[in-house]
Amino acid sequence: MSMNDGERTNMDDRNQSNQTLNGRQPSDNHERNEHDSGSEPVDSGFVDPDEAAVLAASGRPHRQHMRSVPKLATPHTGAKTKLSAIIGPAFVAAVAYVDPGNVAANITSGARYGFLLVWVLVLANAMSVLIQYQSAKLGIVTGQSLPALLGNRMNPGGRLLFFAQAEVIAIATDLAEVIGGAIALNLLFGLPMFVGGCIIGAVSTVLLRFQGRSQNLFEKLIVALLLVITFGFIAGLFIEPPAPSKVLGGLVPHFNGSDSVLMASSMLGATVMPHAIYLHSTLVNDHYEGRKERPDIRRELFGTKIDVVWALLLAGTVNLALLLLAANSLHGMSGTDTIEGAQHAVVQVLGPVIGTIFSIGLLASSLSSTSVGTYAGQEIMHGLLHVDAPMWACRIITLVPALVILWFSSNPTFALVVGQVILSIGIPFAIIPLMRYTHDRQLMGQWADGPVKHVIFMLVAALIIVLNVTLVVLTFMGRN
Repeated sequence: MSMNDGERTNMDDRNQSNQTLNGRQPSDNHERNEHDSGSEPVDSGFVDPDEAAVLAASGRPHRQHMRSVPKLATPHTGAKTKLSAIIGPAFVAAVAYVDPGNVAANITSGARYGFLLVWVLVLANAMSVLIQYQSAKLGIVTGQSLPALLGNRMNPGGRLLFFAQAEVIAIATDLAEVIGGAIALNLLFGLPMFVGGCIIGAVSTVLLRFQGRSQNLFEKLIVALLLVITFGFIAGLFIEPPAPSKVLGGLVPHFNGSDSVLMASSMLGATVMPHAIYLHSTLVNDHYEGRKERPDIRRELFGTKIDVVWALLLAGTVNLALLLLAANSLHGMSGTDTIEGAQHAVVQVLGPVIGTIFSIGLLASSLSSTSVGTYAGQEIMHGLLHVDAPMWACRIITLVPALVILWFSSNPTFALVVGQVILSIGIPFAIIPLMRYTHDRQLMGQWADGPVKHVIFMLVAALIIVLNVTLVVLTFMGRN
């Protein structure tokens, strides 16, 4: 495959950036390959470790993986960027942790088992911090997203199959989010579920238009929705706060029968969403699109740690608030296994004002999470198939199945269970490549994971995958 003039220019710019950032000159052989009389670089398939380390340290991908990726990340200029300018991508990714599916799971857990499984949410949030940071780190160091790296290492058939499963995951993700938004509009305004789904699709498409014009503005809109979600779901705790002693008691790991073990497996297994893993590696690069300055890798990684911790601390607080609200006010009540039932129970116990605020939080959760899910779907298509599909096309692909279910199904909540099973199947396809790539020294250079961190990552990945497999098996056995 030959390189066009634009790609050749990008290659020259990247080499100059590497020399500046690393204090090294390219070897004579590399110079001859890439510059002599306009000849094409020879791709022998061998990755020179020295060259790979230099390119990885500069945040640029290796040249043998460059040519099929039309979109290049903004190079690291080493600018003295303020930490506040680095913050943002993790808050967009964190929306995946407060979608309507999480709302249903946390309320069900609290209503059934009280404060018993508080420790599960704390553990789940800790794992999510590691996973999301690793995804961001991969994007920062390589300058590419996880889907793009996968697409560049697969043959055409493999790319197509991987895209097929990833797109099914994106559809399943959007299913829960659109249904959750339709339920919220039904609770707030009495709208039919199908009409509510259409409104959610239209409004989320408008939000995505901002992403296409200004990444910074899109991030601010998503963060604003995240704050609405936070207020909507924790307001009830201020009316009837739980006893601190009960909350602390829930931090001690223990169970109460096999059913609580299954509930814990569902909560832990659904912690990390595949689209959040794929997307975060994109967000850290799109964050600098159109900007002239970008900090060096070390400073950006430091700022990203702060970004991830604060974003997922906020998302974890929302999830914990939902569980505590249900444990404190809804424990033992029947009919709380659905979002509608939980909202009606909140109205009975805490009053219509808190019930309305809860529904507004659910609506914000749906709008933000479905927008982010479609964003992830576009990047998956771009990275794996090298196709720049318009955002509206990606929106239609994921929205139509949800609208069909809302039109024909008499019990849309059941679709949430099916969607969760599909998401569980997709987890290994995202988390295993991420684990491999962040430990690959030829790809990551000096930023590759050391043995200790890699072992921790392996244990976390194994736990998440086992729990997701358990959830799938138990669901098919009719026990979930």
